[in-house]
Amino acid sequence: METVFVLSLENPENPVRVTDIAASLGVSKPSVTHAVAQLREKGLLRHEAYGGIFLTPTGESHAANVLRRHKMIRRFLLDTLGVSEALAESDACRMEHVLSAETVEKMYEYLEKRSVEEVREP
Repeated sequence: METVFVLSLENPENPVRVTDIAASLGVSKPSVTHAVAQLREKGLLRHEAYGGIFLTPTGESHAANVLRRHKMIRRFLLDTLGVSEALAESDACRMEHVLSAETVEKMYEYLEKRSVEEVREP
């Protein structure tokens, strides 16, 4: 869903297709087709036969939340822990799906507090 969301933001004039998702994620088209079918069954997206893939309002909300978590985790790994960009991106992709809501909220709070403190420093 996150990839569909990002691809649709990058090119809003064109529908997202299975081949676009497969290329973006580096996975096979059958893998994408299977995942799309599961997400369609859950009511998170629509897929026109041999056509575009569109997030439902619920799917879009969920995807936006996952992307927000991804960006925050990536920022935390880069800015706070100092890991490389490649590792931060890779780890954020995995962590965004397994961290508890409480842990994510504490990370947000930490980053917000740190940003305010950095602004106050002379």
